[in-house]
Amino acid sequence: MAVLVAVTEHAVERFRQRIGGRSGEVDARPEIVERVTRAWEAGRVDRDPPPGATGARGSVYVRDLIDRSLVFVCRHDAAAGEVIVVTLWEAPGGPAPPRVERRWTDALRRRGR
Repeated sequence: MAVLVAVTEHAVERFRQRIGGRSGEVDARPEIVERVTRAWEAGRVDRDPPPGATGARGSVYVRDLIDRSLVFVCRHDAAAGEVIVVTLWEAPGGPAPPRVERRWTDALRRRGR
């Protein structure tokens, strides 16, 4: 089932920080849309959050086909056939370690309180 994919600014920024971009484009949004669409069509969608992530109600998790440790956190509107990529997550224990260590993201979470 095909879906329409939209990407938030936050997701684009996280993607740039961690992945960069394989196409060399300034705007990473088209690459994110392509990756999420291909992974969605391949059935790499889960309603359970990846290990270590806190699941938000209504979120779906799309695991990338290229970088298997990369998980796109999305909101899915099934009636409209739309997916909004909200952020991304690097699952620990993948083929490569996360680019940003968990201690840094935990420190940011503590600092925000």
